[in-house]
Amino acid sequence: MSRKQKAKSPTPGASKSARDSRASTPDSSTWPSAGASGVDDQDELETTEGSDELSRLIANNVERFDIADFPYTLRPGLTDMASSYFQPAYKRDFTALALKPDHENLPMWIDGWGKIILENFHWQAPRVQDFLITVAEPTSRPTFMHEYKLTIHSLYAAVSVGLSPKDVVTTLERFSKNGLPPNIAQFITECGRSYGKVKLVLRNTKYFLETTDKALLQQLLRDPEISVCRVQGTEATRTSAPTMAGLTIAGTKEAAGGEARGLYSLLNDDDDDADDGDATHAFEIKDDKVSAVAARCLALHYPALEEYDFRNDNVNPDLEIDLRPATQIRSYQERCLSKMFGNGRAKSGIIVLPCGAGKTLVGITAACTIKKGIVVLATGSMSAIQWRDEFIKWTNIDPSSISIFSSDQKTPFTGATGVIVTTYSMVTNTRNRAHDSAKMMEFLASREWGLMLLDEVHVVPAQMFRRVIGSIKAHSKLGLTATLLREDKKIDDLNYLIGPKLYEANWMELSQQGHIARVQCAEVWCPMPTEFYDAYLHASPRSRTLFCAMNPRKFQACQYLIKYHESWGDKIIVFSDNVYALEVYARRMMKPFLYGGTSLSERQEVLNYFCNSPDCSTLFLSKIGDTSLDLTEATVLIQVSAQYGSRRQEAQRLGRVLRAKRRNEEGFNAFFYSLVSKDTVEMVYSSKRQVFLVDQGYAFRVITQLKNIEKTPDLAFATPEARRELLQKMLVESESSSWKKEEEKEAAGLLADGNMFYSRGGKPGRKGPRAPRRTAGTLGELSGGQDMAYVEQNKSANKLLKGKKKAPQNDFFRAMAREKDRRKKL
Repeated sequence: MSRKQKAKSPTPGASKSARDSRASTPDSSTWPSAGASGVDDQDELETTEGSDELSRLIANNVERFDIADFPYTLRPGLTDMASSYFQPAYKRDFTALALKPDHENLPMWIDGWGKIILENFHWQAPRVQDFLITVAEPTSRPTFMHEYKLTIHSLYAAVSVGLSPKDVVTTLERFSKNGLPPNIAQFITECGRSYGKVKLVLRNTKYFLETTDKALLQQLLRDPEISVCRVQGTEATRTSAPTMAGLTIAGTKEAAGGEARGLYSLLNDDDDDADDGDATHAFEIKDDKVSAVAARCLALHYPALEEYDFRNDNVNPDLEIDLRPATQIRSYQERCLSKMFGNGRAKSGIIVLPCGAGKTLVGITAACTIKKGIVVLATGSMSAIQWRDEFIKWTNIDPSSISIFSSDQKTPFTGATGVIVTTYSMVTNTRNRAHDSAKMMEFLASREWGLMLLDEVHVVPAQMFRRVIGSIKAHSKLGLTATLLREDKKIDDLNYLIGPKLYEANWMELSQQGHIARVQCAEVWCPMPTEFYDAYLHASPRSRTLFCAMNPRKFQACQYLIKYHESWGDKIIVFSDNVYALEVYARRMMKPFLYGGTSLSERQEVLNYFCNSPDCSTLFLSKIGDTSLDLTEATVLIQVSAQYGSRRQEAQRLGRVLRAKRRNEEGFNAFFYSLVSKDTVEMVYSSKRQVFLVDQGYAFRVITQLKNIEKTPDLAFATPEARRELLQKMLVESESSSWKKEEEKEAAGLLADGNMFYSRGGKPGRKGPRAPRRTAGTLGELSGGQDMAYVEQNKSANKLLKGKKKAPQNDFFRAMAREKDRRKKL
């Protein structure tokens, strides 16, 4: 059997023991299942080929239900001078969609390509927002006008939480100013015929393929690949549709004895009563064929939703965990969890909340509701420690029932079940493990877990995610993130690999309600001095970022802003991706700094000093501080250099000040400054980085001149001589081996910390660090005519000398060389 064929269908050897297999995870992405003890080279090759098959199946589903296959075909309602710009080639003439007579009382428009425009200032807007977040993707949400887009993934999420295509079409028609385009109604109906129809459910320790459609049930039973996976001798069953009756989510008003909130305010009670009479039809499938059945369902364009009937799971032991009595979750957190547990079962999916809005508490509350074994996957070691501390802070769990699996700690809990917090890199490591690490991984793989919490889920590539879930058997998965976006545009795959997006919060709405801090964003333009700009123009593209970061005017702006905000008692974080610039800035201003080469114990000591000491108001951080740092005292962030045009990094760094303790003080504002070298490539990258935050409603104010900056005491590099000296020093030191070693420490620190945002080289999407390219200088530069130090520029010149053939030698000199070699051997 070829390797590719082996990757398509799971082997019997990958199945678990009798008791384990009955409670294994229904997972549509595990084709084939990886071994419990890890992944060797052959398995990794098969996993790659399996990923290709998975990608093909996902692409087929996306192509079948692409909105482009449901084109807008209505003829124009009127023709004028502007019509040629909108039709026929552009197909953007929507004049046929006439306004309703009462359009002034309705809050939104829908065009013929699935775009929805919501008037956020309309009195009916609050009634529609929660519904639109469920059925459409928010693309832009500034203060007054919101823009959404109907996609196959958003409709997949809608049906997963119980909305029918009829519900979606009726509600859109009800609140739209114009008539619903016929092609949009057809698009929603066609997607609804496939999505949400099939569910993989673990019930009473057995797996069932479940549907409410009798005809579809017969189609699945007749399918040759699914029929052989059915447990022989069992009959198809008919049961009542699951409901949330009897289930109380921890931390909600209902749990505290108050009135429960409805899941959808837009749906009538009559519809809910009608749903109670629905019946589900199911048949049992073999435990070791779950992955094959899920793959076949996806190939048939019926992606299977995962649901975990945890209330009827009597095999896995219960975990003694509950929220502390004084803990009550917020309204938007309750809406998140209501969509996860809407029918009394645990759905797998993704929840999107801003940094500082309580994603961790949402995950902990889900764990307290399921009350089974929990696995938490974090991005780094410091994040893992914070997760453990949060579990102890918010719940009554015994601290001995929580263990950390990291490079420093490898001790499992001792009870029947518990919580394990680890990192993606520890689980996906394919190299030979140390003895303690191998035992801990075996402990993880040999048990069954009720819930897998995936922190910062957007960083997990498809292949790595399959390796994670192939090693750890979890019945339900909950992904948490603030920025559901990737620059490689692979984020949509998570809808199939984990589950649909269950909820996405509005950043500005939470800010107005005081749940996260109000932030004033500014972009500070810093012109380059002549000598620096001349060197910048002659530098290679890869080394120009160093000139941008070391711009003396940027240094002065950073110094000015630090002194200004320290005088107001603010706590300041300064970010720099460039390690050389980070240390130069920090040492010149005599401030503490952390980067990849800083040990974990020293990081914790410095962070505690920053948070608790009035003598430390400013902390410099490299990219290791992008995520998972809970610095509630920080109120000001200054960005000196960043990761090219990464939208994710910009949003994550803004999140460092969104959770400020002082956010509820009257008139309080946090501040986010992005320092940009004027007329350089940084201005292009800056505009790209800001796109996500602008779509969330944030506005960046451009500052071209800082008032009275020249009067700042001890202003650095205020004279031309000081600036030329800095340039000379930078050119020499940046090429030295010592700074290359610091860059290697940064990369090694990111790797050891388990940070999933960067590769081994510390850079996104690159295989490793490259040495800076050296270019030949002019004769004037080599002679010191432009105050530049002598630097060897042509590194490849020595290679040419080495490549030259040696001239033939005289017999006398050859004899002398042989005699010299003979004496060396004596």
